[in-house]
Amino acid sequence: MSQARAKWLLLAAALVAAWPVGLPAQNRNAPMVRWWEPTNDLPNPWAGQVLSIPDGRKWGSTAGVDVDPTDGTVWVIDRCGSNSCVGSNLDPILHYDKSGKILGSFGKGMFAFPHGIHVDNEGNVWVTDPLPVDGRGAGGSVGQQVTKFNRKGEVLLKLGQALVTGKGSNTFSSPSDVVVGRNGDIFVADGHAQGTNERIMKFDRNGRYIKEWGSPGFGPCGTNQFSTTHALEIDSQGRLFVGDRDNNRIQIFDQDGNYLECWYQFGRPSGIHIDANDNIYVADSESRMDDPDYGGPPSPFKRGIRVGSVRDGSVKYFIPDPKPAGGSSAAEGVAATDDGYIFGGELGPREVVRYEKK
Repeated sequence: MSQARAKWLLLAAALVAAWPVGLPAQNRNAPMVRWWEPTNDLPNPWAGQVLSIPDGRKWGSTAGVDVDPTDGTVWVIDRCGSNSCVGSNLDPILHYDKSGKILGSFGKGMFAFPHGIHVDNEGNVWVTDPLPVDGRGAGGSVGQQVTKFNRKGEVLLKLGQALVTGKGSNTFSSPSDVVVGRNGDIFVADGHAQGTNERIMKFDRNGRYIKEWGSPGFGPCGTNQFSTTHALEIDSQGRLFVGDRDNNRIQIFDQDGNYLECWYQFGRPSGIHIDANDNIYVADSESRMDDPDYGGPPSPFKRGIRVGSVRDGSVKYFIPDPKPAGGSSAAEGVAATDDGYIFGGELGPREVVRYEKK
């Protein structure tokens, strides 16, 4: 038995033991789905079309996408026609209207491996730039930071130190995503892959460190253990949703780091978006049964985008991966406008797809 297989058998035993004890009492009657009961057979009312990219460029890996809450426009990360921006003279941050028309771009020479993107309630654009442990993005003069821009691409704030990997209050080991609360507090998921810090860091609106929680592990929900903290989002109640990807779950906290509940029904979360109507969109680009040694445990969930509600945890729709076999394929990043257009940043196929109702 491989070491990875043995590890995931232990994780499965822990998950079984924890169900439903890990759920707060007030949520035990919610329509929950265990990790071994996949939500695969659901309606799909959307049809997709690949967004064009300007100036004769070709799409690179596109892990990050978000919608500006101030005007409904869409911001996308393109890793410079490749899977790294080191040495590239291309802008990796692209701006579209919701119809798919390009509006502008910025960021040339400022990133190594741009990954997570978030647009706050003032229209500022936040981008994470991890240096993954497998060496992607290496060889440049930037990385391991989170940067805040205005819409013109002017730098307003930086968190972390360029090329410095650490466990301190102003260093990251691989910051995968960022989200900003209504009061301006900043949350960073520092844990792009196994072997990194696996923590959630909280800063005030000026970038001053407040606190952190989390550690690497595969323990039950509520033990503050994560394995690849890959996505962050905040709902209308102010709850913080953490995509604990290699543990096949979303862990939910208040903004002080107190554990609230845990959801398995959205698959293996690479990206999370919650719109103004409390609809939740979760991108699962990594679930698979055919490769037990890949990253997380074998999963009976199919890859794709699941759409539901944060009000009751229900999953209502599923946009399946059009290429269900093999490695990373479906959307890794996901966002949606309040009127129902969905945008998926597809890492494997290297494209951004705009979905609209059929």
